[in-house]
Amino acid sequence: MTRNIIQFVILFFVLVLAQAICSKICLFNVAVPIIFIYFIIRLPLSLGVNWLMTIAFFTGLVIDIFNNSLGMNALSCVILAISKRPVFRLYMPREDDITDTIPSIDSLGFSVYFRFMSSLTLIYCALLFGIQAFSLMNIGLTLLRIAASSLLSIILILGIDSLSTNHREKRL
Repeated sequence: MTRNIIQFVILFFVLVLAQAICSKICLFNVAVPIIFIYFIIRLPLSLGVNWLMTIAFFTGLVIDIFNNSLGMNALSCVILAISKRPVFRLYMPREDDITDTIPSIDSLGFSVYFRFMSSLTLIYCALLFGIQAFSLMNIGLTLLRIAASSLLSIILILGIDSLSTNHREKRL
């Protein structure tokens, strides 16, 4: 248990530092890589809702402090945390099938994890860019930013997950 807590603390600091650097990157003036939400996605499914929302709020608040974004990330992270369990139940109706409560490619399989993670990433990006735009004036640009940032973030999160999970060797 203590080992998992230390791993999550290290993951938090690494992802927040990486996000502080990546938030200055904007590809083609539309796509912003958002990788820190991997920390919220990776939190155990057995974690209570109150703890999950508290951790998500403080994670978003730290990102807001680095980006000077006035609570937009904190709000989006809390809504992401609230929607984590219903989205998981959408793709995995029986929670008895999983042995590990930490969502990853190894524990859920690629197909279920990809749908779960991409849905949460799309929810987060839609909330964040919807709050930033706060109007329907440039709806095309807002939708393009949501789609491009979601796609870029999904690719980066899949790469991070493949690096951070323990790959078990299959022996004969």
